[in-house]
Amino acid sequence: MRKRNILFICKHNLFRSKVAETYFNEINKDKTIKAKSAGIIKGNLLNKDHKNAFNLEKAIAKRFKINIKNKITGSSISLLKKQDLIILVADDVPKILFNNREYIRKVISWRIKDYDFSEEENISQIIMQIMKKVNKLNKQLEMEKLK
Repeated sequence: MRKRNILFICKHNLFRSKVAETYFNEINKDKTIKAKSAGIIKGNLLNKDHKNAFNLEKAIAKRFKINIKNKITGSSISLLKKQDLIILVADDVPKILFNNREYIRKVISWRIKDYDFSEEENISQIIMQIMKKVNKLNKQLEMEKLK
C-alpha cells in the first residue's frame, strides 16, 4: 500500500502546526499515513518571551495529552514536493504561497487564528479547534480508505 504524507503548516512551527501533527499522529490508526509539521518561517526561541509562551503552550497541550516536541522545522520545496496533502493550520499563512502546481496536489486552509498566547483560555481554545479539525480530517481519511 502506498504511503501518504500530510504536512501541517503554520507561521513559525512553534504551536498550531505542531499540535495538529502530534494529535493526528496519536489518533491516526492508518500507518500508511504520516504527518509532519513546518513553518513558513522557521521559528526560534531566542527571545525570553517566546520561550515562556512556548513553555506555557506545551504545558497546556500536555493537559490535552498532546506532547509537543521542541524541534522546529521550516518548510522547503523538497519537503513540499513529498506531500500528498498540505494543511495550512494558521490564518496568517497565505494560501497563495502554495499555488505552484509542480509540488502541490492539494492544499486545505483551516484558518485557525493566532490569539494572545499569554492567556491560558486562548491557548486551550486553539487546541480544541485544532483537535476538532484533526478529528474530522482523520474520519474523512478513514472513509476514503473504505471506498
